[in-house]
Amino acid sequence: MEQTCTFYFERGKPPERLDRFLADCLPELSRSQLKKLVDDGQVLLQDEPVKAGFRLKGGETIAVTVPPSTPIEAIPQDIPLRVLYEDSHLIVIDKPAGLVVHPAPGHTDGTLVNALLHHCSDLAGIGGELRPGIVHRLDKDTSGVMVATKDDATHNDLAAQFKAHSITRRYVALVHGLLPTDAGMIDASIGRHPTHRKKMSGKGRAGRRAVTHWKVLRRYDRERLTLVELTLETGRTHQIRVHFSEKNWPIVGDPVYGNASRTNVIKDPELRGLMQKLQRQALHARVLGFVHPASGEYLQFESPLAADMAQIVSRLDSNYND
Repeated sequence: MEQTCTFYFERGKPPERLDRFLADCLPELSRSQLKKLVDDGQVLLQDEPVKAGFRLKGGETIAVTVPPSTPIEAIPQDIPLRVLYEDSHLIVIDKPAGLVVHPAPGHTDGTLVNALLHHCSDLAGIGGELRPGIVHRLDKDTSGVMVATKDDATHNDLAAQFKAHSITRRYVALVHGLLPTDAGMIDASIGRHPTHRKKMSGKGRAGRRAVTHWKVLRRYDRERLTLVELTLETGRTHQIRVHFSEKNWPIVGDPVYGNASRTNVIKDPELRGLMQKLQRQALHARVLGFVHPASGEYLQFESPLAADMAQIVSRLDSNYND
């Protein structure tokens, strides 16, 4: 249904363009979506249509009317799944890199949700029509362990565990740079990037606290690479990728937050080729643990490194064992 939101630009703030102010207020909308709302007269300043470039000076009230979105139907599709565990309440899968979790504009099918609807006949409606059973997500190009639910009670319980940060989540990443100590923590807020709407950043004005703990698994001094284990205390969008890129330790292969030039100077041609072929962030969700909502038993699942990452690590290890 149609929704109208009202925002107030406070007096005393530095002047700001209307479109930039709205981008912070409505981070779920893209710049093109906001522009269309302005062009369609759905953005009113003091009850009058206004242009995107209008400069707010303080004391203005802006009303934004967001029309109902066009529904996307999630249909069952026979997409192979690697199932680690399944019962009548939930299913744990090992998600491959490249698989989008749920349908969205630009990815209306071929997602994990489509695969789950085919595999589990009773998922429809759980957790929302387009995200049946989904209580958390991994980025499209992050591989590893995920859990989905089959009934509302299980969904609500697991969602509460995620919200309370009581879920065990450990990742493995290969990053550029040599981390200075064997373990550490990054405690830095993350919000929508102030200019790049598809990116997250520690520079966003509406950031939320994010905490990532890390432990060095292996350092590869010659290549200036570190294999690191990461434990999430919070679960912000792109949290690991943002935290490490802003410490100048970008994840190898990250197409959004990475630095391809640091891969291109790797001297070992075989290793360099494997890293260039990766074409995704070298990030893997290795461990997921939670209390089963029905039985009360703590369950923990582990996924081995995806083959593309495993090849790179194997090559690095062989170079240091020669």
